[in-house]
Amino acid sequence: MQLIAPDPRPRVLHITQPVDGGVARVVTDLARAQLAAGLHVTVACPDGGDLPARLRALGADVRAWHATRAPGPSIGGEVRRLRRVVGAVRPDVVHAHSAKAGLAARLAVRGRVATVFQPHAWSFEAVGGPTAALALTWERWGTRWSSRVVCVSDAERATGVRAGIAGQWRVIPNGIDTERFRPAATDTAVRALNPLLADVDPAALLVVCVGRLCRQKGQDVLLRAWGEVAERVPGARLVLVGDGPDARRLRALAPDSVLFAGAVADAVPWYRAADLVVLPSRWEGMALAPLEAMACGRPVVVTDVDGGRESLPAALAPRCLVPAEDPAALARTVSELLLDPPLRESLGQLGRRHVLSAHDVRHTAKAVADVYRELITAHAVPPVRAEYRESIHS
Repeated sequence: MQLIAPDPRPRVLHITQPVDGGVARVVTDLARAQLAAGLHVTVACPDGGDLPARLRALGADVRAWHATRAPGPSIGGEVRRLRRVVGAVRPDVVHAHSAKAGLAARLAVRGRVATVFQPHAWSFEAVGGPTAALALTWERWGTRWSSRVVCVSDAERATGVRAGIAGQWRVIPNGIDTERFRPAATDTAVRALNPLLADVDPAALLVVCVGRLCRQKGQDVLLRAWGEVAERVPGARLVLVGDGPDARRLRALAPDSVLFAGAVADAVPWYRAADLVVLPSRWEGMALAPLEAMACGRPVVVTDVDGGRESLPAALAPRCLVPAEDPAALARTVSELLLDPPLRESLGQLGRRHVLSAHDVRHTAKAVADVYRELITAHAVPPVRAEYRESIHS
């Protein structure tokens, strides 16, 4: 009988409930880097969206995990299903992304496997009243089963500390693929290739907001600000790129100068078509959209929430940072930038240089690999695996 040698590669299990948006992009980027480094990568996520197909195309093992976005009575079944996945995969490290996966994964694993929890913005900031109190209670209690809590900004970590979460912290800023997100060779034909802009004056100034249409991203605040912007900058157009639970309500609020692009597979053409990119979030860890826009050489306006200030080079903050939920300040900043083309050009170049130096996804992947190496070494693995792990991460 032929014996099959055990697979010596370190085994990483990523768990995510969101299959679109920023969390899905982070999981995809990490999976790509870890597969290239020789790890065995499995991702447990719900069916739906294009995340499972993208991951399989990279060579990852994808396990269907049915889970709803919000906590509720379904959590017991979700934990049981996830426990079966963990048992089948036998990972060396579990990496849980965002609130729901963080809840289910830590209940399923309970510290028996090295567990990394990455909140991607804290759950207790997303809700109010008794639900927020329950979320905070869980995060304080569940951190005992987190070998590391990875935050994407110092501000996100500070929010957790102030909330009484006693985590084993590591701050690893978000990174993006700077080869994919880069300026166009020429901007003259970018808009002409976009059918949604066919009837828009090529000379019109274009503001773009990329993000899930939901309360967190604050598109309603941007729409309240847009009336003043349209008065000060006649002919300007706003495009909301994305879909989500607030789509119908936002469409009802929007004037004719606002266009809805819906969900898109690739936001790069929208960044390149924009004169200015805005993300008026109510809360974040560190949003990807501003980093992607800056990598494409576009100036950005973001709100001063967790990760917002840290995503900008220091020279951009006075011009590009506004208070959250302040339509007047947002309108003033957006209008001033639209009316100053040389300043926009300068800010776009500065932002591009900043992303190249501080937010390249390769730096992010290496920092996450260092966390895994620490945890795997600490969990006293067999010598052959320990030697292999050291070689692939060196």
